[in-house]
Amino acid sequence: MRTSPPRWPRQLGAIASAWLIVVFARLLTGVRAIWAGSTPMAEQTLYFANHTSHGDFVLLWATLPPDLRALTRPVAGQDYWEASALRRFIGQDVFNALMIRRDGGSAGASTANPVEQMTEALRSGDSLIMFPEGTRNIGDETLLPLKSGLYHLARAFPQVRLVPVWIENLKRVLPKGTLVPIPLACSVRYGAPLRLADGEDKATFIARARAAMLELRPEYDKAEDPAP
Repeated sequence: MRTSPPRWPRQLGAIASAWLIVVFARLLTGVRAIWAGSTPMAEQTLYFANHTSHGDFVLLWATLPPDLRALTRPVAGQDYWEASALRRFIGQDVFNALMIRRDGGSAGASTANPVEQMTEALRSGDSLIMFPEGTRNIGDETLLPLKSGLYHLARAFPQVRLVPVWIENLKRVLPKGTLVPIPLACSVRYGAPLRLADGEDKATFIARARAAMLELRPEYDKAEDPAP
C-alpha cells in the first residue's frame, strides 16, 4: 500500500522560509513598525491596509510580533499565489494565506464570495490582513475607494479589533513590472482600532475607515494633498 510522504520536511522548510522572508524584508527595506494608536495585542484582529504591491502583506506580516504572526492569515489573490509551485508553497505553507478567487472562476463554476471566506476564517478564530481597496493601486490616487466588505465584517464581528494600517514606500521598492527590488526604507503604521458605532450606516463607516487610513500617512505625504 502506498503511503503519503511525511510532512515534517515541508513544515521545517516553511519555518525556515518564514524566518528568511522576515530577515530579507527587514534588510531590503529597513522596515519598522510604528504603533501610532494601538499596541500589539494577542486578540483577534482584522488589519486593513492600503494595497500597492504584491509585497504588501509580506511587509505587514513581517512587522508583527512572532506570536501574532502565527495567528494572522493574509488575504491573498489565489490567481497570483497559486500560479507556481514556489508561490503556492510560500502562500499556503509559509503564510497560511486565505486564498481569494478574483477572476470570478470559469464559466458556470461555483466561486466562493470573498466576504464569506473571510467570515468563515474570522468565525474560526483567525486574525486577518485584508486590503479593502479590493485591488492593487497602481495609479496616482493616494487611496482607491474602499469596498463594502469591511463594513459587513465589522457588523458581523463586533468583538474583533479593526486596526487601520498604512504601508509607506513599498510601491517605490517594488514598482509594477520590476523584478529586482529597489532598496528603500519602508514603514508600517498601525492606527487606533475602530468599531462600528450603534446605528452607523455603511457609507459613514467606510468614510471613517478611509479617513483613519489616510491619517496614518507621514506628514510629507499629507503635504501633497490638494488644498480643500
